[in-house]
Amino acid sequence: MAIFSVYVVNKAGGLIYQLDHYAPRADTEKTFSFPLDLVLRPHDERVVVAFGQRDGIRGPCPRRLFAIGSQLSPEVGSSGIEMLETDTFKLHCFQTLTGIKFMVLADPRQAGIDSLLRKIYEIYSDFALKNPFYSLEMPIRCELFDQNLKLALEVAEKAGPFGPGS
Repeated sequence: MAIFSVYVVNKAGGLIYQLDHYAPRADTEKTFSFPLDLVLRPHDERVVVAFGQRDGIRGPCPRRLFAIGSQLSPEVGSSGIEMLETDTFKLHCFQTLTGIKFMVLADPRQAGIDSLLRKIYEIYSDFALKNPFYSLEMPIRCELFDQNLKLALEVAEKAGPFGPGS
C-alpha cells in the first residue's frame, strides 16, 4: 500500500505545499475522452465521487476541488469533498476551521488516512505556523516540516493509523 501525494491548499484555493511521496511505475499511459462518467452518491453523511473503470486521472487539481464538490454534491449545504474515490486511488480531504485544506492521495486499500490527516495538521501547526519566517497563506518552505511529514508518511504506510500518543 502506498501514499502517493500530499497537498496543502490555503483558504483562497492556492496550492501552498505539494509532496510527491510515491510514484508508481506506469507500464502504459491511458487516454480517455471527456466527459467522464461520474456517479455521485451519499456515503456515511459525506459525498463520494466515484469514477468508473475508465478513469485515467493521475491526480486531481486541488485548487478547485472543494468548489466543484460543493456544486456537484447532492447534499444541500455541502462544504466540499471529503473523499474522492476511483479504482486506482482515493483522495482524502481535511478542511480546518481556518480554511486550510489538507489532501492525501493514496492507494484505495491504505488504512488510517483520517488519522494521518490529523497528524499532518499537527505537523503543520508545530513546524510551519510556529516558524517565525513563515507567512500565512504563503508556500511552505520549512525543512523541519518536510522531514516530519515524510516520517509521518512512512509510519502511516508501515504501521497504519496513528494512536493517541503518536
